[in-house]
This record gives sequence, structure tokens and C-alpha cells, in this order.
Amino acid sequence: MPSPENILLRLSARDDAYVRELFDKLEALGFPRQHQSPHISLTFAPEMDAAVVHRAQEVLPGCVPSFLRRAGIVTFGVKRKQTVAWLLEASDDLEDAARQLSALNPEGRGSRWVPHLTLGLRLPREIVPDYIRALDELTSPYVRELTAERAVYWRPQLGEETQLAP
Repeated sequence: MPSPENILLRLSARDDAYVRELFDKLEALGFPRQHQSPHISLTFAPEMDAAVVHRAQEVLPGCVPSFLRRAGIVTFGVKRKQTVAWLLEASDDLEDAARQLSALNPEGRGSRWVPHLTLGLRLPREIVPDYIRALDELTSPYVRELTAERAVYWRPQLGEETQLAP
């Protein structure tokens, strides 16, 4: 299955480097290498509807840059492969914009959004507890907030990223 198109938030250079460093440290401990670029998805679809991209260009400039607070760790998945992520809390403006985009997206889940930053993708279920434990040990207690510096429309099949906000 090809990667979906996304409207997403890119982190500041400092936060991006920090997350990539966590990926390296987790790999050094024997966990699967994470290849994804650190990001926060607002909505995604196999092919993004043009109306969603247009609305994103209207609503996201007022929300970005944005600060998102780490609120915990969550796991997603109901089968053998699991995803581990930091659960994030966003500003009301960003939350409203993300919900608008998801509701407008025919492939979306209605006006729902769970802000998160994926740190472990497609992990075998049996290693998830150890992965979370290692992540807790490696994460600095001083990293409480992430900066979403820009919003983009990412089309992985074309390798094309279009900036939507700052």
C-alpha cells in the first residue's frame, strides 16, 4: 500500500534533530530503525482532495508556528504491529483547524484529530513495553514542548512537499 498524501506539521530544526537522535539511540539499543521524518499529521488520504488543501492554505497560516505540549505516550494498533507516539496537546486554534480539515477530507474520520508524534512505527506488539520503557529513559524531562514550525502538503509518491504556512 503506497504512503498516503498528508497535510502535516514539520518541527523546528532543533526538535527534529532531537527526535532523530532518539531514533538513533533506540536503534543502538536494538530496536527497529525508524525511517520516517518527524512530523505531526493533521489529515491524510490516498490522494488529498483539492478542497482540503485549499482550506489548509486558509486556516493554517494563523496557527503556525505552534507549540504542542507532550502529554503522555500512546499506542495505536489492534493487530500484531503497533505504533508508539507522544500524545500532544495543541492550541485551540490549531485543534480547530485540524478538525476542520479532517471533517472536510472525504477520507478523514469526521471532525476528529488525535495530535501525536510517532516515535515507533510498525513495532511488533511483543516489544512495545520495552520500547516505551526505553523511550521514557532516553527522553529528557526538559523536553516538554515541541515547536511545529511550518505546515506542508506532502505527496510522497511524487516526493513533493508544498509549504502551506510559514
